[in-house]
Parts: sequence; structure tokens; C-alpha cells
Amino acid sequence: MTNKIGDMAWLDLTVANAEEVKNFYQDVIGWQSEAVSMGDYQDFTMLTEDKQAVSGICHAKGSNADLPPMWLPYFLVADIEQSVAQVKALGGKLLTPINTMGNDKYVVINDPAGAACALYQKG
Repeated sequence: MTNKIGDMAWLDLTVANAEEVKNFYQDVIGWQSEAVSMGDYQDFTMLTEDKQAVSGICHAKGSNADLPPMWLPYFLVADIEQSVAQVKALGGKLLTPINTMGNDKYVVINDPAGAACALYQKG
């Protein structure tokens, strides 16, 4: 994961059939997977041959329930509250509230054209 503001920090795919899609990318790209407990189900971190985490494949459940089945880049920002204010001021919209993952925060947005991405602030 990058530490540089503005870089893509992560890439997620949220789908109803994460197990099947995880297997697809393992076979097509050669990624390996590592299960991540989400309580009553597991999502997957996708790893390169040398065990570098490169993306996540997630079930469309919990906080991801309303996300469309598409690759979602997470862009690193310095201040998520300030970035959210700019999204709203500049004609974008929030698709999720600001969520936390440990000390980190993220929010899924649409830009004014309707394209989705996530903003990610390290803790």
C-alpha cells in the first residue's frame, strides 16, 4: 500500500459471489488469496506470487451491500473530512458514510460524472 497522497492506495471488487470471482482471478491472473474474516463470512485479500497484497475481493454484504459490482480504486487523501466537504461542494455525492477500518477511514463517492471511487485516509 502506498503512503503518497493522491496515489491509489488499494483496489477492491465487491460482488455477490466473491468466492467464485476470487477463483476466477486466481486462475486468470495467477493471484493467490488469503481469507479475511468479516464475522459470519470471509472476504479475500488477493496476493501476488511474492505474497504482496494487491487487491480485495469482497462479498456485497454489510457496509458493502449497496456497492455496484465493479473495481473500486481507493485514493489516498490527507484529510477525509476536508475531501468529503470538497466532494459535496463540487457536485459529487457520498455513496457511503465515512467508515473506519482500525485507525484508517474511507468513504465511497461518485464524482460529478457519476464515476465511483473511494477516498482513504491513513490513521
